[in-house]
Amino acid sequence: MNINIKGKLQNFDTPLVMGILNLTPDSFYAGSRVREKKTAEDKIAVMHSDGAEIIDIGAMSSRPGAPILSTEEEWSRLEPVLKIVSAKFQNLCFSLDTINSEIAKRAVEDYGIDIINDISGGNLDAKMFETIASLNVPYIIMHMRGTPETMQQLTDYKSLTGDIIYYFSEKIRQLNSLGVNDIIIDPGFGFSKTIEQNYSLLNKLDEFSVFGVPVLAGLSRKSMIWKELGITPAEALNGTTALNMYALIKGANILRVHDVKEAIEVVRLFGKV
Repeated sequence: MNINIKGKLQNFDTPLVMGILNLTPDSFYAGSRVREKKTAEDKIAVMHSDGAEIIDIGAMSSRPGAPILSTEEEWSRLEPVLKIVSAKFQNLCFSLDTINSEIAKRAVEDYGIDIINDISGGNLDAKMFETIASLNVPYIIMHMRGTPETMQQLTDYKSLTGDIIYYFSEKIRQLNSLGVNDIIIDPGFGFSKTIEQNYSLLNKLDEFSVFGVPVLAGLSRKSMIWKELGITPAEALNGTTALNMYALIKGANILRVHDVKEAIEVVRLFGKV
């Protein structure tokens, strides 16, 4: 299993850790919010030092109830940090968390972003798939219904895992028809799913290997952990570590996390057992 990132094949013999860089004032986990350029630069350096193979930059919160930003507002948050990325971190791999094809195009063409991570799977921008095809970069498809504002009202499924597998089969077919083959799938923990559905999905994560593409698990400090334990997102690192290990056991190839050092330790110990 490989994906092509700028002409180099990335394999997943060892699971990868993706660090989160949040350029938002309203992310659900306050400890992840970065607003100053110098803070962003320092955080990128620390995540790289801790072992992150990919750093995922996002400027729009996708927490339940969050509004969709205008192109102008999203870009105004992103561009100062993208300038730092292109000037000082050219040897690192960066993904961009966006639902906006124009943002994706600017970030890849002007600042060399390597991967596009789209929580909407192209559902919120009809031009996204053709844009990805023209940019020739890997694409992360996440499963979500509706928008962040409406998604938690859309949790009725005929068959949770079956419906999501069908969703990915259709998306992959559409992308393949446009010549896009470097695809990563993300089942979307916390998006259009109840807490119980999240755990059911995690228990069946191995079923997504049917597509033969990397599977990303984004569990870090989410409500399925802190609400279940009666704690806060700030107190959810231990629960995150526990579920990250289970995700690896069930076949996850990428862990998307706020806490890179701890996730790298999970991957190392997983490799031993």
